[in-house]
This record gives sequence, structure tokens and C-alpha cells, in this order.
Amino acid sequence: MEMKIYSIDGKEKGTAVLPPVFETKIIPVLLHEVVTGHLANQRAGTHSTKTRGDVSGGGAKPYKQKGTGGARRGTNRSPLTRGGGIIFGPHPHGYTQNISQQKRVQSLCMALSAKAQGGNVVLLDELTLAAPKTKHIASLIQSLKLKGSSILLVVDVLSDTLKRASRNYPLLAIEEARNLNAYQVMWANKLVLTTKALELVSHKGQ
Repeated sequence: MEMKIYSIDGKEKGTAVLPPVFETKIIPVLLHEVVTGHLANQRAGTHSTKTRGDVSGGGAKPYKQKGTGGARRGTNRSPLTRGGGIIFGPHPHGYTQNISQQKRVQSLCMALSAKAQGGNVVLLDELTLAAPKTKHIASLIQSLKLKGSSILLVVDVLSDTLKRASRNYPLLAIEEARNLNAYQVMWANKLVLTTKALELVSHKGQ
């Protein structure tokens, strides 16, 4: 698949042929498994509630056995009492899912292929900013006619200037090609790659 290469000001600079990784057969079940596994691995699993044995209080009977018209309570730590313990509440545990490296790579190739088939891949000649200013990133997005879309910008090396310039721009994520994963690609409406990043991505799946 041949695609146009654009400069930072939106002008055409030539063409390039997408590598074979952008022609991978898409298996939705595998792609879903890896993406959901990635999200599960981001969970901290630190949510916790107190049982009746953990809350403070108890000891003396809160009120007399008879004559109140209420239930017979032996402790104010009961789950049926306001401020008491929680029945079957969550406790800390891990959500980690083991995803093999082969599945990670294959799913990434599938995600890249899905973006290419949908016409949502944009190639950028190079990306060099004069200063870490958000207006430079906004100008780039405007010139590529991508305003209003969620964008994943893939570079070979993430410079401090680019990182600082993009952190306040909404719906924009930047990642180095070596750290790219399927979830990031599927999250974005548009995938923008520099030509150097494309060379690194082309080695995926080999």
C-alpha cells in the first residue's frame, strides 16, 4: 500500500510503501484478548473495604434487648448497622493477565493493519519543533487536517521539546515506536508516524 508523505506544514514530500506488518490478517478475538488484558494490567487492585472485624466500636450492647421496637443488636459493628462492616466487599487482589510476547506483537500488527485499511494512517517526513510551545503542535495538527480527532503520534525518539509542547494538547498521545502497543493504536482515530518511526515499526513481527 502506497501512501503520501507530508511535511510539518502539511505539504506533500513524496510517497512511501507501507511495510508488510500493515497487511496482517486481523483476528478480532485475539485483538480483543490482548487489548482487554492490557487494560486489566493497568488496574492497581488496591480497593478495600472493612469487615465487621475491622471497624471500630463493638463491645457493649448498643441498646437493651426488648422494648425498643427495633432489631436485637449485640454490636454496632454489624453490617446491618450504619457505620458497620461491609458484606462481601472488595479486598486487594491482582488483575494481572499474562500475555505472551508473540500475542503482543501479532495484535500490534493487526491494529496497525486495521488503521491502514481504514485510511487512518498519516506519514510525516520529520518532526522538529523550534520551541516547546503548544501552538507548534496545534499548527501541525491543523496543517494535517486532523483537528477534532484523537491522534497517536509515533516517533523514533521522544525529545523533551516535543513532550513539553504536546502535553497540553487534548486528544493527543505520543509514543516511541519501540514502546508501541495494540491498545494505543486502537485508541486513536488517526495514527501519525514519522518516516524514521515507520522504519522501526516495519521490523515488528519479523
